Amino acid sequence: MISIVVPLLNEQDSLVELVERIDASIQSNQLGAYEVLFVDDGSTDRSWDVIREIALQNPAVRAIRFRRNFGKAAALNAGFQRAQGEFVITMDADLQDDPAEIPRLLKKLDDGYDVVSGWKQTRYDPWHKRYPSLVFNGILRAATKLHLHDFNCGLKAYRREVLSEVQMYGEMHRFIPVLANSRGYRVAELAVQHHPRIHGVSKYGVSRILKGFLDLFTVVFLTRFRYRPQHVLGGIGLFACGLAVLIFLMLCSLWILTRAFSDSSPFHLTQTPLFYLSMILFIAGLQFLSTGLLAELVVANAAHRNPPFSIRDSIGESTSSNS
Repeated sequence: MISIVVPLLNEQDSLVELVERIDASIQSNQLGAYEVLFVDDGSTDRSWDVIREIALQNPAVRAIRFRRNFGKAAALNAGFQRAQGEFVITMDADLQDDPAEIPRLLKKLDDGYDVVSGWKQTRYDPWHKRYPSLVFNGILRAATKLHLHDFNCGLKAYRREVLSEVQMYGEMHRFIPVLANSRGYRVAELAVQHHPRIHGVSKYGVSRILKGFLDLFTVVFLTRFRYRPQHVLGGIGLFACGLAVLIFLMLCSLWILTRAFSDSSPFHLTQTPLFYLSMILFIAGLQFLSTGLLAELVVANAAHRNPPFSIRDSIGESTSSNS
């Protein structure tokens, strides 16, 4: 069973053709049973009416509709929870992602990979979307050590078990390969065909770039320090406390030297801004250390629900065991 999850927002003009292309790709390659699961993320046009008409003619089409716009990550998460297939493919509804790539994505999964991310090698988008995306992808590659060219491509394929472990919220949908890779899943990239937008308008503006960089910090923290937050928070705290002590010792040395060798008025510790800077740094360092300890307690309490490992295979273990 193949599940194709399609989040959408105001894409009434492309939905009929999209389903026709998906069906043609599945049938011509004899890929077996499939379902198309539309997630209407609060559309204000006739998208839902069009989906309802399509579903009456094609029993493979299912759909859910949000009461308002909750974002693409929420739409994908809702689709993943309801998808019934062993393999899950995501694509956008604007016809820029080509359903003809579905067989190639599945073949890549058959090669032993758990996640296959599309790469829009030739991209038909305006420059103000392409160039910021290049910068963002470069920074993300360096920060996560996952060498993908295009983290933002909506065309991806997953094994079911990946989506059962990766938790998604906010704007985290573009980081699913990163989160899966941190759990030990094998991630591959595949160059895919990209088409110019014909219907509708893009839903992404400049704010998406800012959100992407903010989410980058979250992902780096989750993938590297999720189960050891004290290593980063405590490290910052120790650095701040150490710097505060060095500044204070330097000021004490100046005070001793001016009193011993200077005939002028002695150096006063509390009359220099460095003294107060050292106090602030020391207090801030203690705050980071204490916050790190509290974070460790939270992680220790939650680790049994989401353990810091992922089991691939087992021998002599019960299949119903969660350990």
